[in-house]
Amino acid sequence: MKENVLDVLMYLFESFVDSEDEPEPDRNVLREELELAGFRGREIDRALDWLDGLNVDEPESSNPRSTTVRVYDQLEQGRLDSQCRGYLLHLEQVGILTPAKRELVIDRLLALDTDDIDIEQIKWVVMMVLFSQSGQEEAYARMEDLVFAEDPGWLH
Repeated sequence: MKENVLDVLMYLFESFVDSEDEPEPDRNVLREELELAGFRGREIDRALDWLDGLNVDEPESSNPRSTTVRVYDQLEQGRLDSQCRGYLLHLEQVGILTPAKRELVIDRLLALDTDDIDIEQIKWVVMMVLFSQSGQEEAYARMEDLVFAEDPGWLH
């Protein structure tokens, strides 16, 4: 089975998002579940490390609608093409992402360690980030609607 970190993360997300089990299974339980599903040790370790990066508690600004512009450095521009950056901006403009959550999403996208980041990957990472953060239920529901919508509506 040829998988990458995002495949492992998506499997975990889909397996545990609607689960009635404990909200945060420990690392050993996750490892066992992933091994039983056929994922390899290296990809499991990378996915679990990626998940650890979600456990940041950055303060939100008192003004959730910032008028600042995000400038991407050369590395970020190389990994996130203009379509990806535009999609992140769109999510921020419609109120799904705050500037702090956008930064966490960018961090987690770059941590995927893949050269070909696309909008579908962004959608899943945004959902994982929002799901993992308290107080983001409404934003998560709105993002879920976008991910599962047949016509995203924002593309022209």
